[in-house]
Amino acid sequence: MKESLNALFVKYLEDNCSEAEIKNLLEHFKIPQNEELLKHFILTELEQQDELDFPLVDVEERLHAIYNRVQIHARGAGAQHKGFFKMRWYRVAAAAAIFILFGAGLFLFNQKQNSDGLRLAMVKNNIKPGYNQAVLTLANGSKINLSNLVAGQVAKQLGASITKTANGQIIYQATANVPENGERVGYNTIEAPAGGQWQVILPDKSHVWLNALSSITYPTAFIGNERRVQLKGEAYFEVAHNAAMPFKVSSRNQTVEVLGTHFDIMAYDNEPLIKTTLLEGSVKVSNSGKVQMLKPGQQAQVGGSDIKMTSDVDLEDVVAWKNGYFKFNENLEAIMSKIARWYDVSVVYQSKPNPDYTFAGEISRERDLSEILKIMEYTGKVHFSIEGRRIIVNK
Repeated sequence: MKESLNALFVKYLEDNCSEAEIKNLLEHFKIPQNEELLKHFILTELEQQDELDFPLVDVEERLHAIYNRVQIHARGAGAQHKGFFKMRWYRVAAAAAIFILFGAGLFLFNQKQNSDGLRLAMVKNNIKPGYNQAVLTLANGSKINLSNLVAGQVAKQLGASITKTANGQIIYQATANVPENGERVGYNTIEAPAGGQWQVILPDKSHVWLNALSSITYPTAFIGNERRVQLKGEAYFEVAHNAAMPFKVSSRNQTVEVLGTHFDIMAYDNEPLIKTTLLEGSVKVSNSGKVQMLKPGQQAQVGGSDIKMTSDVDLEDVVAWKNGYFKFNENLEAIMSKIARWYDVSVVYQSKPNPDYTFAGEISRERDLSEILKIMEYTGKVHFSIEGRRIIVNK
């Protein structure tokens, strides 16, 4: 495998790869087990280069200089990319960018400190990533901090027993006392704060993943002719099929109706659009009297009274948060909004960022904040400082 990857890597550096081969190469180097192999390839190529006007003694400085010159993965509006990779050392820089932005995190090459040439960047004011934490508010108003509980039964309510699993899920199990149609049921709320996330399996066995700064309100038992929940923020749903009882999600002024399917809703109050993205099945999106049906791979964007449909959506990007990583291909403010929610920080801009200037790449959400910010600084287009839980953004 090493030989075939090396051949493909060399072909990439010589600008002879097809789009399919480049995609294949990227997929290989997104696998954590292949990180050491890619580091070896990049260091080997860097050592063979004679075009930069400083010695090979400090590989870290070489890598920094390459980033300042190439500014790969941070593209300005109207930038000209034709012929961008004609010179071989540009291809090496692109390879380094693949490792840093598509691998497992930020690493700086430094021959002086570690025998393998690798050093993890550290900063003085560091902020740890978010983790599994949430608060359950029962129908009677009592609150339970779920992250502090050991696995086992959390509470009993009419129609259900609430249990926390060892991996941090909340599961509702129906009891013999399920309310009959017309009987009064209570409503519970699970809220994941900034810097938190949680999973819940609802009374109908539907599975919900809550992103940071999000909450879901739902009945203790689903009765009647529908299953309705209220969402604030973002959640990914895998809805249990029940043709006789449609599942409905209300968020702001939008309602999404399904029978059984997989979809994501992003409905943060500070975001201009509500985005509903369908991965499997079909859903109906309603807003201000307008209705649209989604097919897999489509996204409905609700703003005001309008519903805009688009198929130009990266499904991996949409559900990256659920799968434990960030995937960016957007402007600085959009990226910093995601970072602020997950790391529970505020963001202050010294000047308004150019909305047409984008950053692309992906990295684990388990990385410390400083590592992500340092990656973005390598483009030479932005600088950050951390004061407490506040990020200062400079040009």
